[in-house]
Amino acid sequence: MGRTEEPKIDEVKRATLVALIDVAKIFPGGVEALRDFSLAVEDSDFVSLLGPSGCGKSTALRLIAGLAEPSSGRIAWSGEHGAGSVGVVFQEPTLMPWATVEKNVWLPLRLKGLSLRSARPEIDAALKMVKLEGCEKMFPRQLSGGMKMRVSIARALATRPSVILMDEPFASLDEITRFKLNNDLLELKEKTGCTIVFVTHSVFESVFLSRRIAIMSGRPGKVVRELEIDVPYPRNEEFRSSAEYLRYCSEASAALHESIGHNS
Repeated sequence: MGRTEEPKIDEVKRATLVALIDVAKIFPGGVEALRDFSLAVEDSDFVSLLGPSGCGKSTALRLIAGLAEPSSGRIAWSGEHGAGSVGVVFQEPTLMPWATVEKNVWLPLRLKGLSLRSARPEIDAALKMVKLEGCEKMFPRQLSGGMKMRVSIARALATRPSVILMDEPFASLDEITRFKLNNDLLELKEKTGCTIVFVTHSVFESVFLSRRIAIMSGRPGKVVRELEIDVPYPRNEEFRSSAEYLRYCSEASAALHESIGHNS
């Protein structure tokens, strides 16, 4: 149980940033969310967790973030990396309504002991990366849904984490805004080189964004197949309308349909 800072080389490859190894998670009351869950996330990877509702995707994300502990199995981080170097973006922006944009982004830096003044370079850089320069003094009530999510992403970026965990961050947005943020997320990843683990219910979103899709079974969840999207970045609207994109979407959809009955 728990986390090992420096896994043995035969258990986790050198290029692997974090690995979940035969992880199970059972909640009080006996609900078994995950069983035999294994996933390796490589440095600079973009991995999407795709599966039916209630299969444990968000639970897996919380375990990587260190917000919960596995009931059994291991979470192994390579080198100096660990849960302290993780940024989390939830499905809802979870912004403080009484605080300005800059103070919302400041929050994780403030928790590290930085004053607003000393954190200003990191705040400004994070807001620039999500294209919100000039919005520092605005309040959440003055922002659109897409802008609120950008603030949430900036807050996750502020500490310059090695891994960003995103739990269906665009699910509640309209399609146009969602497509725009998908494009901007890939642009952001190219600029920062960060590793992203992304939870989604959308086959189309997972294919567009990911280098790998980890397809999960129904509860108790585990990875039953990994689909590699062998298309180089950057990706754009041309990829979205290509036969290759449709082929990958069809393959992912078929694998997802097959996974639903995997534990039945």
